Amino acid sequence: MNKQSKNKTIAIFEGNQIRRLWDDEKELWYFSIVDVVAVLTGRPDHKRAQSYWTTLKNRLKEEGSEVVTKCDQLKMRASDGKYYLTDAADTEVMLRLIQSIPSRSAEPFKLWLARTGYERLEETADPELAINRALKTYLQKGYSPEWVNQRLKSIEIRKALTDEWETRGVKEGLEFAILTDEITKAWTGMTTKEYKNLKGLKKANLRDNMTNLELVLNMLAETATTEISGKREPKNFDENKTVAREGGSVAGNARKEIESKTGKKAITAQNAKTLHAKKEQKKFKK
Repeated sequence: MNKQSKNKTIAIFEGNQIRRLWDDEKELWYFSIVDVVAVLTGRPDHKRAQSYWTTLKNRLKEEGSEVVTKCDQLKMRASDGKYYLTDAADTEVMLRLIQSIPSRSAEPFKLWLARTGYERLEETADPELAINRALKTYLQKGYSPEWVNQRLKSIEIRKALTDEWETRGVKEGLEFAILTDEITKAWTGMTTKEYKNLKGLKKANLRDNMTNLELVLNMLAETATTEISGKREPKNFDENKTVAREGGSVAGNARKEIESKTGKKAITAQNAKTLHAKKEQKKFKK
């Protein structure tokens, strides 16, 4: 795992420190399991927390749970200032482990997980519920109704593109990510990671941090890719990459034309936080 030393940091939960580490390649946070166990079980002493985790780990293995195999050992800084290999888990695995800890502090997490699972089942039966929930969530976060309409349209366009990729035999996951990167490079001149770095993002969704213009250009790139793919019917992954670059180039040319006419950069370092701040400033001035 390629971990960046500058990304070693501490998270605070209920006044307690939780060591965590950012994986720049996977774009995931990894948390110290012992630290989380210490908070949820009320065992601040490291040895007692470690003992509890060892017992829990053995019990989960005996039950046939695969969650333990998904844990990693990463070097994290201890109280003596030195770095030691520490059992760590990403957010998904950590939430699964929390379900196995009988603790009053863990109860809010368990209730949230149960509610989330129930909502997902509802959305599977009625996809419109997912759209309505997304709409409400974006508005609650301070996005404008105009931006939200664009964002929801972008989800529809993205779905059409991934459906087209699946038709052409492209595999979800790494191959989807590679083709997305090709599209992004073609219209922005940057990789997806470079684009996120420009906006100061880590785990956050890139599209949720685009301006209206950036969203429109990204939608154009993905729509063009879908249309070209439907016409060209690429037979292998390399042909799909070529189509992705061509589709992205359509939006790339549009971006350059807009920048030429306006004298302004279409791609900005603004993210959701700065965009919402500007929106509030305008309200205050009025």
